[in-house]
Amino acid sequence: MSAVLKVGLIGLGEVAQLMHLPLLADDNRFKINAITDVSPSLVDYVATRYGVPTLHGSAEALIADPALDVVFIMTPDHLHAELLEKAIRSGKHVFIEKPACLTAAQLEPLLSLPKRPGQVVFVGYMRRFSRAFTELKKRLPPLEKVRHVRVRDIIREAPFFVAQTRNVFKPKDVPAELIAEGRARTLGMLRSVMGEDCPPDALRAYQVLTGLSSHSFSAMRDLLGAPKGVRYATQHNGETVIALFDYGHFTALYEAVIDDVSRFDAGIEVLTQTQHFKMNYDTPYIRNLPTRLEITSSTDTETGTEVIGPIYEDPFRIELGAFFDSIANGVPAKTNLEDSMEDLKLFAEVGRHFR
Repeated sequence: MSAVLKVGLIGLGEVAQLMHLPLLADDNRFKINAITDVSPSLVDYVATRYGVPTLHGSAEALIADPALDVVFIMTPDHLHAELLEKAIRSGKHVFIEKPACLTAAQLEPLLSLPKRPGQVVFVGYMRRFSRAFTELKKRLPPLEKVRHVRVRDIIREAPFFVAQTRNVFKPKDVPAELIAEGRARTLGMLRSVMGEDCPPDALRAYQVLTGLSSHSFSAMRDLLGAPKGVRYATQHNGETVIALFDYGHFTALYEAVIDDVSRFDAGIEVLTQTQHFKMNYDTPYIRNLPTRLEITSSTDTETGTEVIGPIYEDPFRIELGAFFDSIANGVPAKTNLEDSMEDLKLFAEVGRHFR
């Protein structure tokens, strides 16, 4: 392996501009060596801003570039499966933003693709790398002591926050027919899980699961293991989702609400008989906002709360370090494709309750 990993990025949209490009540029273990996007103006903008030497006209050309060690896939979700297959077959290390694919049927054949020795395929679930989350996992008592879990994503979406904090280049040269084709392909993928006659609000709710909720499902599984099943789930107007996960002697409640109230109330709470663990996530679209873990413990006569934090370290940066460690030091990636498959199975099980 070269001393510095040469990276190629496919897809230069909002998440790439806000998180991955600046983090890679600041990290001397990586070099942004090549980029591609369907928008020529966006490619030119990013190349100028970050001094990128190689501009490819297609994702296929970038994946085939022999100078690259790593491919980052940050395209719209409907392109993930085909690009992921090509990137794995290239033998390069792969970082793909969640979801790895939109459906379990797309991901299943990719699990058996041969990889070269040491090749890393890493799915971006940055919440699982938050210091507050890893501290919660370390301090959590044995699972048999848990009485209840609450997981929540009650948020306003990114544009409100981004407009006030960061300049994102929004290209105007993406062909309208390409956008329409992407929407149609996405709809077809959603219907392959939810059914051809599925109403639009239920399709939208499944898409919320694959996007926003995937962070929480993944973190819940990391913390508690896989649930025995979905006891109940419902959705309202596509952007309110409630699910109850059966863990045998306790239930994990998941709540997602997307609205226009300008706050980001996301986190995990775990209750035992004598302790209450509570951690928060803030919007990732403003870098370095603090996270905290609060642990309230009580006895018959006393109570107190320990606060770990505020912690300002960016989970995306920690995640990038974990990706590097997997490549350079052989540390197994906890957010791999097999792990991501478990989320896709949960999405489908929750989605069945929406019908």
